[in-house]
Amino acid sequence: MDAPGDKLMQEFRDVLAAAEELLRATSGESAERMKEVRERTEEAVRSHPLAALGIAAAIGLVLGVLLARK
Repeated sequence: MDAPGDKLMQEFRDVLAAAEELLRATSGESAERMKEVRERTEEAVRSHPLAALGIAAAIGLVLGVLLARK
């Protein structure tokens, strides 16, 4: 039986992998390929909302810290 933390980490990895695939697809692929990857990413976010929220919060935190530095 997986611990809740293990399950959350796996969801985090799944969402992160989908986001990475979306970034790769937008770097020169066709519009059809981008649409397909976006749909898969959306499915991953809907399947793992807590992991997606965690990723978004972490990115926001990092950007906030970086932008606050002068």
